[in-house]
Amino acid sequence: MTNELPVWRLNLLRIGYLLLVGGLGLVIWPSILDPATTWELKSGLVVAMLGALSPVAVLGLRYPLQMLPLLFFEMAWKTIWLLRMALPQWSAHRLDLQTTQTAVECLGVIGVFAIIPWSYVLRHYVMKTGDPWRRRATS
Repeated sequence: MTNELPVWRLNLLRIGYLLLVGGLGLVIWPSILDPATTWELKSGLVVAMLGALSPVAVLGLRYPLQMLPLLFFEMAWKTIWLLRMALPQWSAHRLDLQTTQTAVECLGVIGVFAIIPWSYVLRHYVMKTGDPWRRRATS
């Protein structure tokens, strides 16, 4: 099957995956690898989830279109966090330093929205017929 996107679009996606791998590699993995680091339950869950994203994102370097759902997940959680946690605090003029720092980090999601080939997403995730839910009976 030939790619319907130009190589530069695929490489733009690869940059997105590379930033995901590198960012998580620099921020999350040092604490995961440090045996002295401990977390409360919810913080540990977040660290584990984000830590798992980085090795999976490596696959996006090789298969940028097949790994688009990973970027969808990245867009979804950051957008939800910004809209549900940061925006209400910002609107009420109650942003603390930690929330502001996290909001600035999450605003990088704008770049993810920008690199997604939305026409491809529309054709392959919205308009395309989905896989069957069960096998058809053979005659």
